[in-house]
Amino acid sequence: MDQSLSSGQGHVSVLSCFPPSVGRDVVVATVKPLGAGLGKPDTRSLLHTDRQVKWTMEVLCYGLTLPLDGDTVKVCVDIYTDWMMVLVSLRDSIPPPISREPNLYVQKILRHLYTLFMPRSEHVSPVYLSLCQQVLCAVQSLARESTLMSRDTWETLLHFLLRINHAMTAQPTTTGSVSEQLSDLSMAVLFEVWLLSCSRCFPSRSLWLTGRQMLSRWRHQPAVVEQWNRVISALTSRLLLLTFGPSFPHFKVPDEDAALIPADMDDERVPHTWFRFLHLFSNPVDVSRQVVVCSTPSSQEEALRGDSQLADIFFKAMRGISTLVDAFLGVTVVNKEPTEQLLPHAGLTTRLHFRDRLPSFGVAVTRNPFRDHLPSYGLSRPRSGSAPPIPVNIMTMPSATPSSNPPPPHNRRLKPANVSRTTCKPLMTSSFTHHPPSFIPQFSSPQPFPSPFRCNVDSLLHLFGSWLFDAALTNRDPALPDRWADGRAKAYGTLCRIFTCKKTAEDILPVYLSRFYLVLLQGLQVSDEACPPVLASILLNSTCLFCCDLRGVNLLLPFFISAVENVLLNREVLRFSFVSLVDLRQASILILLSLLPLPLQFPSVQSELSLDRQFSGIDVTAGSFMSLKPRLISVLIGALHTETDASNTQIILAAMLTLIQDLALSEATGQTQQETQCDGASRLRQTGRTCGTNTSGRTSTIPSDTAGILWVQFVRLLTQRLTSQWRNDSAVCLCALELLRGLAKVEVSVEEGEKRRALTSICSYIVFQCSRPPPLHSRDLHSIIVAAFYCLNVWLTQHPTMLNQQECLLEVLEIVELGISGSKSRREQDVTCKEEKKLNPSSLRVKEAAEATLSCVMQVSGAFPVLGGLLNEDDLIGCYSLRDSSVKKFRYFVVDSSVIMAMLEQPQGPEEVPCPSLTALIRGPSGCHAWTLQLHLQPREGRTHSQQTMIPEHHSVAKEDAGIRCGIKPQLFPEYIDRIPLVKADLSIPALHATVTKEMQQRLECLQAAIKRQRQVEAQPQVSGRSDVITTCRPPAPATNFQTARLFLSHLGLLTPETLKDPGTSGAPAQLVSLDSSLQGFSEHLRCLDQLPSRYCDYAFILYMRAGQRTATEILRNVESSYSVPSHFLDFLSSLGQPVEAGRRQVGGVSTSSLEFPAVLGDSGGGVFNGERFVLMYADALTEITFIVPSSSSHTVDRLKHPEEVEPRTEPQSHLQSHSKLRQSCTPPPTSSPAEDTKSFHFVSSTVNFESKFLIVWVEHFEDIESFPLSDLLSEDRNTETPASVSDVQLIFILRLKTGLYRICLRGNNKFSLIVPLVNGSVVSKRSLGVLVREMVINCCHRRRLESDSAPPPHVRRKHMISDIIHRYRSRHSEPAFYSGLFQNP
Repeated sequence: MDQSLSSGQGHVSVLSCFPPSVGRDVVVATVKPLGAGLGKPDTRSLLHTDRQVKWTMEVLCYGLTLPLDGDTVKVCVDIYTDWMMVLVSLRDSIPPPISREPNLYVQKILRHLYTLFMPRSEHVSPVYLSLCQQVLCAVQSLARESTLMSRDTWETLLHFLLRINHAMTAQPTTTGSVSEQLSDLSMAVLFEVWLLSCSRCFPSRSLWLTGRQMLSRWRHQPAVVEQWNRVISALTSRLLLLTFGPSFPHFKVPDEDAALIPADMDDERVPHTWFRFLHLFSNPVDVSRQVVVCSTPSSQEEALRGDSQLADIFFKAMRGISTLVDAFLGVTVVNKEPTEQLLPHAGLTTRLHFRDRLPSFGVAVTRNPFRDHLPSYGLSRPRSGSAPPIPVNIMTMPSATPSSNPPPPHNRRLKPANVSRTTCKPLMTSSFTHHPPSFIPQFSSPQPFPSPFRCNVDSLLHLFGSWLFDAALTNRDPALPDRWADGRAKAYGTLCRIFTCKKTAEDILPVYLSRFYLVLLQGLQVSDEACPPVLASILLNSTCLFCCDLRGVNLLLPFFISAVENVLLNREVLRFSFVSLVDLRQASILILLSLLPLPLQFPSVQSELSLDRQFSGIDVTAGSFMSLKPRLISVLIGALHTETDASNTQIILAAMLTLIQDLALSEATGQTQQETQCDGASRLRQTGRTCGTNTSGRTSTIPSDTAGILWVQFVRLLTQRLTSQWRNDSAVCLCALELLRGLAKVEVSVEEGEKRRALTSICSYIVFQCSRPPPLHSRDLHSIIVAAFYCLNVWLTQHPTMLNQQECLLEVLEIVELGISGSKSRREQDVTCKEEKKLNPSSLRVKEAAEATLSCVMQVSGAFPVLGGLLNEDDLIGCYSLRDSSVKKFRYFVVDSSVIMAMLEQPQGPEEVPCPSLTALIRGPSGCHAWTLQLHLQPREGRTHSQQTMIPEHHSVAKEDAGIRCGIKPQLFPEYIDRIPLVKADLSIPALHATVTKEMQQRLECLQAAIKRQRQVEAQPQVSGRSDVITTCRPPAPATNFQTARLFLSHLGLLTPETLKDPGTSGAPAQLVSLDSSLQGFSEHLRCLDQLPSRYCDYAFILYMRAGQRTATEILRNVESSYSVPSHFLDFLSSLGQPVEAGRRQVGGVSTSSLEFPAVLGDSGGGVFNGERFVLMYADALTEITFIVPSSSSHTVDRLKHPEEVEPRTEPQSHLQSHSKLRQSCTPPPTSSPAEDTKSFHFVSSTVNFESKFLIVWVEHFEDIESFPLSDLLSEDRNTETPASVSDVQLIFILRLKTGLYRICLRGNNKFSLIVPLVNGSVVSKRSLGVLVREMVINCCHRRRLESDSAPPPHVRRKHMISDIIHRYRSRHSEPAFYSGLFQNP
C-alpha cells in the first residue's frame, strides 16, 4: 500500500516551525484581505507571481490546522475551494499563476486540504462538519464539471479522497465522531468521483489495488457497504442494458443511484468498471472473520465491542450480492410497502419480503416481512467470470436463539357483505369470507418468471459462487451465538435461487452441484443445533428445487422431508417468528407437493448417502424411496390438521387428490411394490411423527398407505372439516367440494357405508348453508350451495347403488325439496303437504341446481333413461335430413309446459300380429329420449309368441234344434215393481214430463211416433217368405289401425276436461297442449333444441411448443407430423379422451362410433384432431369435454358452410328472461358441434364461448413459457381481438422432466383463488396426467360458470327454448277439434 496514504500526515507548512502565536497572527493577517475579495466579480487577485502564490499557500495550509474558535479556518477553506474552480471556469479573483497552471496548483491545494480532515483533539463542532462538507462538495463539483483535469490531477483527486476517508473511517466509530456523521457523504463522493474518473480518465491498475486494500480496512463501517451496494447496483443496471438489450427485464434502481453512472461513459468501459467495482469490496465474508477484520486497531475495537454492527454489515453485503444475482437472472427488484421488523440476532431494524420468493396462485394474501426487501421474480442471463471457488470444509452449525417477536397478522381483503377475519385465527367465522385473487395469486397479478435469456448457473457461480458458498458456511461455532445467521440465510437463499433457475437443457458443473448439496445438507439440520433463519431461507427459496432436473437432487429427499416435517407438524411457531409463518408453511407445502410422486416413480431407489458422520442432526438412515412414502403421507395429513391459512389449505387439498389418484392408478396397473413392514416400522419409530392433531386434541397415525384406506381417511377428514371448521370459508369450501368430486371418481374398493357417510355429509352441508339467516345470504353463499349440489350429482352418478337404499334416496329427495321449495315437508313430527307449501327457495340458482339433482336421481334410479339417445324424427322414419315432411308424420304435445312429446303412430319392427305401438321422442330439460311402446294384453314374462290365444276361436253355425227352447220374455223391471211403495228418494229425480219444455215435447212426440212405426214394421210377417234364422254372435276381426297417441295419453290420464281446459279462460296453462307442426320454422326450432346440450359442455385446445419457438405459425405446424412431437405427447392425447368424428357426441362416455386412437392418428402428430374431421372427446353423465388440437392446415380449409352457421346462436341473456322477450327475439339459427364451428384457432365462435378459453400447452423448455405467443394465437384469423379476451384465457403448461414426471405451470385469471387438483408447481406422474388435466378443465370451467351471470345450467337453457317453442307453435283449436284430431291421421 502507498505509505503516503496510510501514514496519516498531510503537508507540513513552514509556519509550524514558529511559535503558535506567530503562525496564527500571520494567517489572520494574510487571509483577511484575500477573503474580503471572494465573491465580488470586480475584485482582482492580490497575488501575481508564483512565489507569492506558493508563500500564501503555505500560510493557508497552516491556517487549516488552527482551532475553530474563529472564522480563520473557514476563510482558508473558502479561498481554496474558490481557487479549485479554476479547472471549471476562470475568475478575476483567482491569481494569474494558478490560471496559467491550474492542474499543478489544484494538486497542491488537494494535498493541503487533507490537513483539514486530520484528527482533532477538540470536540467535533457543527462548524467543522460544515467545512468538511464544503470541501467534499467542492471536490464533487470539480469532478463533475471540469473538462481540463489531467491524469495526474485525477489520480491526486482520488488519492485525496482515499486519504480523507481513511482518516475518518479507519478510526473507531463513536457517538458524535466525524466518521459517524461524514462517512456516508465522504464514501458517496469517493465512489462518484471514481466513476467519473472511469468515464474520463480510467484509473491505473495500482490505484485500483490501492482502493481495494483501503476498502478492506473500512469494511467495519456501515457506510462503506451501503455506498458500494448503490454503485454496483447502478453499474449492473447499465451493464445488463448493454449486454442483453432492452428486451431483458429492467433492473430498476433509484434515480439518484442511476445518476451516479456518467451518461458519457463509453460502453466498452462499463464491463471493466463493473468487474473492478465488484471486487473493490473484496470478499464480503471477511467481515465475519475476526482474524481478517481485526487487522487494524480501529477494526479490532469494533470487533470487540458488544454492540458491533459487523453482523449487520455482513448481512447488507450478502443482500447486495443477492440483488445482483437476481438482476442477472432477470428479476425485477421492486420494494413496495415495506414493513420494519426487529432482527432476532443482530438487534437491528431492516425490512424484507419473502412473499416474492413464492410462485403465483391466485389468492389474495398480503405481504409479510422477514429481514429485508427481496426482489420480485422475473429473470436474466450470464457472464463468465473468475474460476470456480475453492472448496470449503463442512463444519457443525451452531444453534440460534429463537426470537419472541410474534408474526404480523395475515390480512385479507373481504367482501363488503361478509364479516372480516384474519387467517391467524381458525377458519370458523360467522359468515362467508371471499378471497379475491392477488397472490397466485394462482392468477391475477402473478410474479414474473425467470427470463428466458437469463444467465447460466455456471456463469453466476463463477462470479459469486466463492462468496456465497463461503458465506453459507462461515462462523458456525456452536459455542457462540450465531450473530451471522441473517447473512448466512441470505447466502443460502441466493444459492437456492440460482440453482432453481436452471434452464431445461442446461448442464451444471459437478463441482458446483456437489458443493451445493453439501451446503444444503448443512443448512437442513433439524436438531437443536440447527439455525432457524437458514432453514427458513432454504425452504422459502427451494419450492421448485425438485422440478429443475438437477442431477442427483433426489438424494436430498429424506433431508427435505425432515425439514418439512419440522415446519408443518411443529406447532411451536416461535422458532420461526422472524418470518411469516404462512409463507414458510406455503413454501414447505409446495416442496412437499414435488416430493409426493417420487416414491411411486422410483420405488427401488436407495436413499444412501455417505456423510462420514459430519451431520449429527440429520437422519440419514438408508432405505428405499418407497419406505419414505408413509412419512410423506403423514406429513400431508398432519399439515392439513395444523394449517389455519386458507390458501395453504387449498394447496394441501390439491396435493391430496393428486396423491390418491396416482396411488389408485398405480395399484390398478400393478406397479406398486410391496415394502417390508420392518423397514416402514423402523422409519416411523425413528421419526416419531404422527399425522397431526385434530381440533379435539387427538392424534392419529396412518396404519396403511393403500389407496382404499387413504381414500377413506381423506373422505372422513374432508367431510368432518367441511361441516365444521371450513364451512364458513368460501374458497376452502369450493376446493373441498372439488376434492370430494375428484375422490368420487377415483376407482378404489371401499365399503358402501363409507360412500353413504360422504353423501350424508354433503347433504348436511347443504342443509346448513340453506338454513343460514337471510342477512348472511350472498352470491358467494349461493355459489357454494350450487357447487355442493353439483358435488352431490357426481357422487350419485359415480356410485348409483347408493340409491338402492331407501333411507339414502329419501335423504337425497329431501335435499332436492329443500333446494326447490326452500323448506322440507317433514320437520321432526310435523308434515306439510305439498299444496300447503310456499315456494321460497334460497335463490333461483339454488332452485335450478336442485332441479338438476332431481333429474340426476331419476336417471340413476332407473325411472328415467340413463342417457338419451341421439335419435330424432329423421332417424325414426328413415329420412336423410330433418324436413317438414318428416315432422308432419308426428303428433306433438306439450305436458306441463316443460316436456315436448313427439308421437309416431307406426309399428316399429316386424310383428306377427299387429298390436298398438307408439314411438315417442320426449324432449325435456334433461335431454331428448326415444321410447318405443306396445300395448299387450299379457305381462311380458307370461306372454307367448303372439296374441292369437286371446281371440275366441271361430265355431260352426249353431243348429236350429239344438238344446231346449224356453219361451221366456225378457223384462227390464221386476213384475212386482208396482207394488213397491215409493219413498222420498224416488221423488228426487223428477218425472220426464215435469222437465220437458214445449220444444222438447215436440221432439219427444216425433220420437214416440217413430217408435210406434218401428213396432208395426217388426210385427208384420216377412214379405220374402223366408224364415228368420237366428245366428250365434261372433267377435269382430282384430283391428289393424289404432289411435295409439290417444290410447297413450288416455292411459296417462291426460285426456280429461281438467287437463284440456282453455288457457284463455284460466290463469294457469293447460296440462296438455298440442303443437302445430305445420307452421314455418317448427323443424328448425326442434333442431336448435336438439343441439342444446343436456350436460355441461367444456372445450380445451392442446398445443405443442418446441424449444425456442416464438410464433403461432411455428407452434401450429408442430402437430402435423408425428416426427415433430415425442411419443409422450401422443400418449397424453390418448389419455384425454376417445377419437370422435366431428359433429358427433359421446353417450355416457362411450363413443357413438368405434374409432381407435392409433388408426385415426396415423402419421399425424395430433393435428388430425383439429376439428375438421376428428376431435378427442371425454364424456360422463354430467359433463362433456371436447379436446381440439389446432394445426396450421385448419386455417386454410374451406368448410363451405351455410352463412348462418358462422353467426353465434341467440340464447337468453338470463334465466329470468320472460316469454315476451323470447317472442321478440329472432329465430335461432342452426348450430353445429364445437368442432365443426372451429374453422381456425380462436375462441370467439358460435359454440366456443367464455367457458372454453382453456389452453393446454406442452413445452419442451420451461423458460419458453414467458415467450408463449398467446396474443398471436388468439388473433389468428381475427382482427378484432381485444386485450380483455387474453386475460380470460386459462393456461396449463406441461413440461416433461428427465425423471419421467411432469411439471405443471398455471397461468390465468381466476377470481375464485386456487382450483384443484393442479396448482402452480404440481408434479404428477404419467399415469395420472391425463386424468388430472381432465379434472382440472372440468373444475376450472365450473368455477367460471359459478362466477358468470350469463351461464345458466344446460337444463335451464333447454327449458327456455321449450317455452319459446310452446309460445310460438301452440295449437289454437277448441277442445272438440282436439278430440276429433286424435281420431284422424296426422
